[in-house]
Amino acid sequence: MPSLYVVATPLGNLRDLSPRAHDTLAAVDVVAAEDTRHSQRLLDAFGIRAKRLLAVHQHNEQQAAGHIIECLAQGQHVALITDAGTPAISDPGARLVARVREAGYTVSPVPGACAAVAALSVAGIIEGGFRFIGFLPAKTQSRRAALMALADARDALVFYEAPHRVEACVADMAEVFGGGREILIARELTKRYEEVAVMPLIEAGAWFAADANRSRGEFVLVVRGAEVSDGVDAGALRILGLLLDELSLKTAVRLAAEITGASRKGLYAHALKQQQ
Repeated sequence: MPSLYVVATPLGNLRDLSPRAHDTLAAVDVVAAEDTRHSQRLLDAFGIRAKRLLAVHQHNEQQAAGHIIECLAQGQHVALITDAGTPAISDPGARLVARVREAGYTVSPVPGACAAVAALSVAGIIEGGFRFIGFLPAKTQSRRAALMALADARDALVFYEAPHRVEACVADMAEVFGGGREILIARELTKRYEEVAVMPLIEAGAWFAADANRSRGEFVLVVRGAEVSDGVDAGALRILGLLLDELSLKTAVRLAAEITGASRKGLYAHALKQQQ
């Protein structure tokens, strides 16, 4: 029976293409790609001659799904790839996959590289799970609102971000989550200028400022989940952090306790820990 194969491609290092992915791309009748010119270079690098390349991007995904279903109805096998990594995670593909499955055809994964999982594997976060967020809203107000909704999450949070927004995004994270929260910044994973750094959010601005090249490339950001300290929930800790930026420790603790109803003792202990 004809199938749609969802094929992971390298993030940057071509040697990360699996033998199974290579064989699948070489065998299918149609390769559906986010950017056909980019994907043609990938196929050329491996000597794969695609019988047909079909563009599937965020602006034509529904229409392209109809074309792919027609190909499957004609008995053709189709591979779906994105510019880099695993399709249908943050890049286009999820709607297409749903349409194809609803039409009664098999959808089969051919796993491989995924930027979010690659970053998590070197984050060293052993407690709890993780939540994949992908790209935050581009506008500042909407981005901060989205971060506020995530501030109390106990899971590690995984984001993608563009180079021209990454510094503003991390600054908003420090403001909303508190400067003490740990972040992993993964830049250009598997590529020549790969860089992975872990630090408190309050130090991230200086890290970017130290080298202009650090704002270039593709980014995965992993933020450690919110803590519950001495019975104090994450919301109270966030308010405490904001107050500590403007007030003395004693006053900040008193006001945070009055505002949130949290334990003054627990807030005080956390504030001392933050200052140390």
